[in-house]
Amino acid sequence: MYSILIFEDDETSRIYMESVLKQEGFDVRCALDGQSGLDLLYKKRPDLILCDIMMPNMDGHAVLEAVKNERAFADIPFIFVTGQVDRADQRRGMCEGADDYLTKPFTSEELVSAVVSRLYRIGLFRQQGENAFFQAEIYILRHQTTDREREVLQMVGQGVTSKEIARRLDLRPNTVEVHRANLMRKLDAPNAASLARWAFIAEQIPSG
Repeated sequence: MYSILIFEDDETSRIYMESVLKQEGFDVRCALDGQSGLDLLYKKRPDLILCDIMMPNMDGHAVLEAVKNERAFADIPFIFVTGQVDRADQRRGMCEGADDYLTKPFTSEELVSAVVSRLYRIGLFRQQGENAFFQAEIYILRHQTTDREREVLQMVGQGVTSKEIARRLDLRPNTVEVHRANLMRKLDAPNAASLARWAFIAEQIPSG
């Protein structure tokens, strides 16, 4: 299970993000401010950090600096969560080492897509080794899913939203949802985190 650490002082936003991500299969810990979040970070390294910018005492930029200055944590994907849309502030964050921005308000799908996309890029969903179990999963994908379903699966794993999948593949949005539902049923994948791991395996199957 992939671990996410949330820094968020606004209770409504914090509860919303925690609920959505837990439902999608992630292990989520939350902090109300920067220092308590860093305390949680030192106790257990997360796979990804979501951090609000405007927090009392220690803002998101200070948190990012503290994380990047620790060699053991510097490579953790860091996503700013903010109501600010100022491009200068975004450029500052990216120069400081932030990997992405989520601008409030955002939908549950936008939140999950941002998280899955960032984790997918650093390979956390990859099944290492050419062992028998991995080969069995390739067999399941090859024989229980269609080419179109595997196309949809790979895009889901990359954090592409259903709306964008529909546009890229020239499908109706409800058709994309049917493909996702079929994949979850066929692969016994109850959430986005599970589908993302299957997406890497799908990439190992030659097209055609």
